[in-house]
Amino acid sequence: MITVMGATGQVGRQITQRLLEAGEQVRAIGRNPRALAALAAAGAETWAGDAADAEFLARAFRGADAVHTLLPYDPTSADFRAEQQRLGEAIVAAVQGAGVRRVVALSSIGADVPTGTGFIASLHDQEQRLRRLTGVDLLFLRPGVFFESITAAADTARTLGVNADAVAPEVPVPMIATQDVGAAAAAALVARDWRGVQVRELHGPCDLTYTEATSILGAAIDLPGLQYVRLPDAEMADALVQAGFSRDCAELHVEMGRALSDGTITPLAARTPETISPTRFEAIVGDLVQDRAA
Repeated sequence: MITVMGATGQVGRQITQRLLEAGEQVRAIGRNPRALAALAAAGAETWAGDAADAEFLARAFRGADAVHTLLPYDPTSADFRAEQQRLGEAIVAAVQGAGVRRVVALSSIGADVPTGTGFIASLHDQEQRLRRLTGVDLLFLRPGVFFESITAAADTARTLGVNADAVAPEVPVPMIATQDVGAAAAAALVARDWRGVQVRELHGPCDLTYTEATSILGAAIDLPGLQYVRLPDAEMADALVQAGFSRDCAELHVEMGRALSDGTITPLAARTPETISPTRFEAIVGDLVQDRAA
């Protein structure tokens, strides 16, 4: 049996579905029972609860041959790093309390850097917490920017006629489809063949600049020639606050954009056939836009 945290999220849903297709028994964890209903109908055992509740997580982890963990992301958190620490400590306590022996932890490219990377610094902290566990085989998956984060700008781009963010327009950025991240995680959870602590970076078919990604998005939403604009940091942070981000999370997003722009966040490993995923942005951008609209 395999336990999947965040089973209704972008990556967790992909993992759960692939594990079920592989014939694995899956315990799917999420916050919302209604969102879990589709996974229950597909054959998963579903548990609804709070990811910050170590006792709940320990019960959900107990008896699993392997566990997939992640840090839930809430852009409205007033103190993001403190909230991530609380969640991370609950996960570590649950792994230890449940006697889990194999963990796949979703992390990110750039998690090797302790500070100055915005949201990703919390993933560095979580990797360090998990590394302190004894008797646990750990696999950290470090993907790049999700394609879904680009398509999330579709409505704003239609309204404003441009796509704006905090990343320099000419810098190639590692990007990947969540379906490919889910496939990699599910394959690892089925194989359960790693030992000790391993890190696997996950690269898309090619890096894309935000200008290139915006052009692909524009073609998909009938805005050919859609332009990308890097806003000044303060202006970008204010725009995110107006969109519903907390001030803390808005500033972390901008910091992450700077780190992507100046090379602070960068892959550590060269591309290999094992790290390159097959899905190109232009092949799925239309589906992603439609899914978001639905």
